Amino acid sequence: MTQSSQTLQRSRPGLFGDGLDIGQMLLKGRAFFALIAIIIVFSLLSPYYFSVSNFLTMSSHVAIYAILALGMLLVILNGGIDLSVGSTLGLSGIVAGFFMQGVTVHALGVKLFPAVWVVVVLSCLMGAVVGLINGVLIARFKVPAFVATLGVMYVVRGIALLITNGLTYNNLSGEADLGNTGFNWLGFNRLGGVPIGVLVMIVIAIAGSLMLNRTAFGRWLYASGGNERAAELSGVPTKRVQVLVYMLSGVCAAIAGLILSSQLTSAGPTAGTSYELTAIAAVVIGGAALTGGRGNIRGTLLGAFVIGFLSDGLVIIGISSYWQTVFTGGVIVLAVLLNAVQYRRRAKKPAAAGTPTPQAAGKPA
Repeated sequence: MTQSSQTLQRSRPGLFGDGLDIGQMLLKGRAFFALIAIIIVFSLLSPYYFSVSNFLTMSSHVAIYAILALGMLLVILNGGIDLSVGSTLGLSGIVAGFFMQGVTVHALGVKLFPAVWVVVVLSCLMGAVVGLINGVLIARFKVPAFVATLGVMYVVRGIALLITNGLTYNNLSGEADLGNTGFNWLGFNRLGGVPIGVLVMIVIAIAGSLMLNRTAFGRWLYASGGNERAAELSGVPTKRVQVLVYMLSGVCAAIAGLILSSQLTSAGPTAGTSYELTAIAAVVIGGAALTGGRGNIRGTLLGAFVIGFLSDGLVIIGISSYWQTVFTGGVIVLAVLLNAVQYRRRAKKPAAAGTPTPQAAGKPA
């Protein structure tokens, strides 16, 4: 057998050519297996858990985390972090509440109630502006992502508090005689029995998957996240990619805020507190690397469902909310540890198989 044939066989192993690595299979599918285990355990502990209606209800809760996490995934693929998404979610609800309560035009002496679609567009634009500020600070002014988004998080939360003076906008369902009804459609209506929030999550997930796998932007994002300097030298517009991912993260946060406010029919300035940590946790549980360049939509969705189904399951069986925090934190720590094991094994595998490292081949790492 020639050397080229041996090399080809190593690069294209058969299904069991190198042995069935159960550990690697479990590592790669850990979010899926964890979700199955959660469903089985809570179905045994509660007769109310395993039912279509309960799964749909839990999925409507998960949709908010998942939409946030999908935006966060784009940022983490780029090697960044966005701590402002929870505050952006809260401000999105405040913007929606502000317009749904009516805007007084003093010059005309009238009070206008914008259509719901106008409110949605304005809220999404607000999220994009917050993301743009993050992106410009990070890409153009080289402010570390952690510091920039932490500062913006406080600014955005403060703006929400200033707009409402610390109060909550109630009764966002509106009144028919005022013509401001329809906002609760996002949170309560269903199409084919599936909650609107879940359908929105599915649409965003499909669009995100197509963007990452079928567009030049997706290739640029993975390349810049894996090695920004190399990507820049290859002609990738890394700064433009960086700004755009933060804008998309802001839009996702705004959409999640609209769904949450619609479900609650109210909007408070403190809504979304600590949600940024939940979004990061979902991305990590889904197998993405915090160093960037590794991760996918499917894993992130599974990570969000793991967190959501675990939290709701603990509520159903009557576990204290304090213990819910402990369990969620434990899952996050375990996910980070498994990520470290997975990527360390992946880095060692080529050397173990006899594949020359970049240094050995005379190429820069």
